[in-house]
Amino acid sequence: MSITSDLIRGHTETIILAHLMHGDSYGYKINKAIQQKTNHAYELKEATLYTAFRRLEDAGCISSYWGDENTGARRRYYAITPLGRQTYATLKADWQSAKAIIDRLIEEEETGHA
Repeated sequence: MSITSDLIRGHTETIILAHLMHGDSYGYKINKAIQQKTNHAYELKEATLYTAFRRLEDAGCISSYWGDENTGARRRYYAITPLGRQTYATLKADWQSAKAIIDRLIEEEETGHA
């Protein structure tokens, strides 16, 4: 497991909420979207994805319902709640703050000092 995956895994809920900001979806479709957005550099393990769904639903950030597909297996869809939208905004702001701090901490000194 790479460091990049470890860093991303800590933001699974934020990634899921970001996807759901655009409309209801289901696990397989969300995971495929993550793979496409990252050029297949990152993929959530199924257990990680569904554990995150359970945490988000228990916290009131998402709700779920069964789809009414006529063919194939029934899908469980997830929808973001108003609390989920607020949580997403907070998590995104937290990430941007942390990223700015990390960027400052790891940037090379531009003054020429070692």
